[in-house]
Amino acid sequence: MDLANTAALVTGGASGLGAATAAALAARGASVYALDLAPAIEKAADVEGVTYVETDVTDGASVRNAVAAAVSSGLPLRTVVSCAGIGPSARILSKRGPHDLDLFAKVVQVNLVGSFNVMTVATEAIAQTDADADGQRGVIVNTASIAAYDGQVGQAAYAASKGGIVGLTLPAARDLAQYGIRVCTIAPGIVDTPMLATVSDEFRAGLAAGVPFPQRLARPSEFADLVTMIVDHDYLNGEVIRMDGALRMAPR
Repeated sequence: MDLANTAALVTGGASGLGAATAAALAARGASVYALDLAPAIEKAADVEGVTYVETDVTDGASVRNAVAAAVSSGLPLRTVVSCAGIGPSARILSKRGPHDLDLFAKVVQVNLVGSFNVMTVATEAIAQTDADADGQRGVIVNTASIAAYDGQVGQAAYAASKGGIVGLTLPAARDLAQYGIRVCTIAPGIVDTPMLATVSDEFRAGLAAGVPFPQRLARPSEFADLVTMIVDHDYLNGEVIRMDGALRMAPR
């Protein structure tokens, strides 16, 4: 599918995976709407072709406003990439007591329900666009994690939310096939994002040493490259792709 002269949405688009993806889509000729919370947008770099829209992915009205902004560009909305997410750590039971239920619900609400919310609202708009010569109207790319398969100690909420994204992929692709909309998911391993910026070089080196090959942390640009590959590859649908250097996470 051709990205030139189309509109795209990227959640979590002000930093990390989302920022790299927004820049990559803009470089390919898309008019990108980067959705994020206000504090993140305030720190975001100005990128040609990228418009920042303050959005809470868990709020229906907020997402509808963001989608409307993309539609108002007059360009067909073709690409939606959900990168917004949180990953607090807590054990189901620890010396401090049981896992906080509100925390578990918040992680699922942001990571899983937020992705579903964005996909649902955006695909309604995509379905109203004219299809291309092959009947295509759009592509949804959601973000899971290898924690969906190899959740570590303290990752019950995060792994459950990302496992939900994995489980959503095929039924979503089947639901949306009649509208010419493909759905794929990327499950990244350890990516060198701002979330890791606060840890020591020694700790980062230890993380990299656990990756079979290449023995380093993944780069956000590599995630963005995979997104554009999925967009380009018209026969990729209903698939979850691990991007992890063959890493299989240990229990802790």
